[in-house]
Amino acid sequence: MLYDQNIREPLFDFLEDSYGKIRILEEKTMGKSRADIVMITENALFGIEIKSDADTYARLARQVRDYNRFYDYNIVVAGTKHAMHIEAHVPDWWGIITVEDTPAGPDFYRLRTPAPNPQMNWKSKLSLLWRPELAQLQQENAMPAYRNKSKAFVIEKIAARIPEKCTEDALNRQICDILFERDYTTIAETLADYRKSAGRHRRK
Repeated sequence: MLYDQNIREPLFDFLEDSYGKIRILEEKTMGKSRADIVMITENALFGIEIKSDADTYARLARQVRDYNRFYDYNIVVAGTKHAMHIEAHVPDWWGIITVEDTPAGPDFYRLRTPAPNPQMNWKSKLSLLWRPELAQLQQENAMPAYRNKSKAFVIEKIAARIPEKCTEDALNRQICDILFERDYTTIAETLADYRKSAGRHRRK
């Protein structure tokens, strides 16, 4: 039986072989669920759910709804126990990768290639960015700084520019570039610096 922890590292190698330049983020909050894996490519975000042989479908319907709000593409990675019927539990546009335990280790097979997610919501996707990262996005798109405004306010303003003032393709590339450069070791310092800067702006 393959468990989640047996699948992840070999899966990362399989994804890198399949997609080239990628960055992997694990266990990211999305709405009321948590994405097992977020894969960043040069122009898209992929949400990836692992259903190992030890998992059930109990929470999958809710997870699917949340994945569909946040990511450009979605993939489910299904163990042998689920391989024969996983297609009935995810939308047609979801990719499916099956994984089988072999003497040489987990063996992956691409059962279905993911198609663009028609339910992706730009406001949900933008909420994945930290406030300083949104500020970088504003700067790159020649927007006002809105330093004294909330994250939700800024997300509304960015989303309102699509597609007339900012194309989806361009914004996707910018978001992916930002997430490729995200540094979790300096997040506390980055947020503190941003808040200080925003505070100085409010006092003016």
